[in-house]
Amino acid sequence: MKAFLYYIALVFLFILNRLPFFLLYFVSDVFYFIMYYAVRYRRKVVRENLVKSFPAKSLKEIKSIERKFYHRLCDFFLEIIKLHGLSEKEARKRLEFIGMDRVHELMEQGHSAVVYIGHMFNWELMNSVSLYFDLDKVFVGEVYHTLRNKYFDSLMRRVRGQYGAEPIPMKNTLRRILKAEKDNKMFMVGFVADQLPKWEAIKHWVDFLNQDTPVFVGTEKIAQRCHAAIFYTHMERVKRGHYRVCIECLAEDASLLPENEATELYYKRLEANINEYPELWLWTHKRWKRTREEFEDRERRRLETLKARAENNTAG
Repeated sequence: MKAFLYYIALVFLFILNRLPFFLLYFVSDVFYFIMYYAVRYRRKVVRENLVKSFPAKSLKEIKSIERKFYHRLCDFFLEIIKLHGLSEKEARKRLEFIGMDRVHELMEQGHSAVVYIGHMFNWELMNSVSLYFDLDKVFVGEVYHTLRNKYFDSLMRRVRGQYGAEPIPMKNTLRRILKAEKDNKMFMVGFVADQLPKWEAIKHWVDFLNQDTPVFVGTEKIAQRCHAAIFYTHMERVKRGHYRVCIECLAEDASLLPENEATELYYKRLEANINEYPELWLWTHKRWKRTREEFEDRERRRLETLKARAENNTAG
């Protein structure tokens, strides 16, 4: 059944992919009305996230951001479809990179690049950064969560890797980076790092968008181990279908930073980016469904269980 649905979807995607951009955005406008007014896709989640993130904004302002966000979300879905087979010339035109000279400068000094990316539209265009490197000398990759459907996962890997960047399953991240170093290559690897960690992966909390937020620290750990420079990708929307990424250096050598500082720097920059362009962040995720109170309670119960097992083993 999954294979059947995949091939049906491929036909639909093929038709949309062949549309010129102006017609594609007309389709996006139609999808917007269906998604926002008819289906009401995750409207409750988005409204709750916006209200909690911007407590000083009026309901009128929140609704304005909300409508703009759904417009951008529909554009995002259609742009992903259009990405497949997009020429290198068109990709360069659609996403402008500013600050690449600093990346190259630090690589010449021996520092590879770990790049923090947020779910800011349209982050999927980021794979075109590989066009700015000699891939015989620099390994360019982007860490991603594998999709459950192997057919769609394969399709997304092809789209993300069409300009030479390599999609890296999260569990293989460090292994792939160490291989690049073994091959005497510098690397530039992007981490979309603003996801919600599973309970067992929570190691740190930050104040993010006025909320206590559990975060991943694995990106920072990898950067420190490799003495890599750390960058943040500040996303801007120039006009419909055209974006600008300002690559900002957060640290020249992550290993010189105190523990968790790189992670906190990232979230401060991401928050500033969101405050500037709130309609560009992915508000449909239940980003704050894990609370510190529940986490501490789970940790207490886990430690009590371990202690009880140890006592039983000793008694036995």
